[in-house]
Amino acid sequence: MDVGSLLSVSLYEGLVFGLLTIGVYLTFRVLAFPDLGVDGSFPLGGAIAAVLIVAGANPFLATLAAFGSGLCAGLITGLLNTKLRISALLSGILMMVALYSVNLRIMGGGNVPLLRDVTSFDLVAQILGVRGGMALSIAFVLLVVAVFVTGLNWFLRTEIGLSLRATGDNEQMVRGLGASTDRNVLIGCAISNGLVALAGALVAQNQGFSDVGMGIGMIVMGLAAVIIGEGVFRPRGITSILLACLGGTFLYRLFINIALRLGMAPGDLKLITAILVVVVLAIPFIRKKIRGEWMPPAARM
Repeated sequence: MDVGSLLSVSLYEGLVFGLLTIGVYLTFRVLAFPDLGVDGSFPLGGAIAAVLIVAGANPFLATLAAFGSGLCAGLITGLLNTKLRISALLSGILMMVALYSVNLRIMGGGNVPLLRDVTSFDLVAQILGVRGGMALSIAFVLLVVAVFVTGLNWFLRTEIGLSLRATGDNEQMVRGLGASTDRNVLIGCAISNGLVALAGALVAQNQGFSDVGMGIGMIVMGLAAVIIGEGVFRPRGITSILLACLGGTFLYRLFINIALRLGMAPGDLKLITAILVVVVLAIPFIRKKIRGEWMPPAARM
């Protein structure tokens, strides 16, 4: 097994899918909003970027447009919940189902190849005058992640960001302080899906095609990465939380890549994911069991 190749591939995937994990963290942990629309907004970003690039648009602008499409998708999910009073879970499911058809309409089929088109990764290589490769992909994705994570870190420390962070913990208290929890849900869902769509756009450009089925299982991957990041790194403070999301995604992709290189079939990946999450969730219980500490009953809601 080539350890250097394994780590570099896992690092790239940890960064690009880390954007998705941060998006899932915003809705799942911060807002307590189980947004299953992630499985639709991820291929939405890839579809928008691919179609615009094939049409001759600048790849950077196409990537930003993909981010904007994710913002809109998340906004609609939030509106279904806040204005039509549809439950968060059902709002996400409805959005996921609707986006499947929307993505097919955007791409005009189930797949859009990008092998003969200039993507953002190709454009960066041309600007720097170097050949594309894994090192360049990591550097470019690292720059994109640094920009968006820095911006998000700043936003979550503003007055609106603090109100958004408090909404998931105590919605009534936030309302009592005069803040609009509906506005916070809309902003949180929009940013979350925007980051997810951005990840989809980058993945589509790097792999050379966009596919309508590329979002299947993304919500499970994002949740697994969040749980692994929280369990392993035990973050305190918003900056460490965002970094833990990236670290958890790296570890998740590392485990998956090791399993694949050991010869496990791709169909076993869901089983590996489930085992990883069970192991991480069981660690605190085992520690308390060893110390003889009291454990509350398992939550059933």
